[in-house]
Amino acid sequence: MECFEVEVTCPDKDSARAIAKACLKARLVACANILPKVESLFCWQGQIDSESEALLRMKTPAHLFDAACEVIRRHHPYDLPAIVALPLQAIGPGVADWIASETQDANICE
Repeated sequence: MECFEVEVTCPDKDSARAIAKACLKARLVACANILPKVESLFCWQGQIDSESEALLRMKTPAHLFDAACEVIRRHHPYDLPAIVALPLQAIGPGVADWIASETQDANICE
């Protein structure tokens, strides 16, 4: 099974946590990691800008990526969240199976 690590920067840890919980409750991701202090540099409206942000990383089966993006966009405070999917080329034994089992509709996660 093909799996992705989905990354998106958020303005703060609280918004990253809210997005992660929404994706977990919808069974679209198996887990989420929040890296609370990253510095982002980017071009915006002709200027180089920088912000302190939180990086949200989540693991999902490839077939659920589009649905996860919809949930991220719905809960994200930015007009244009930069959502990136990185294919997981090498994952430990059983991890792909765990991701698959944790993203089944029959599972309940509150």
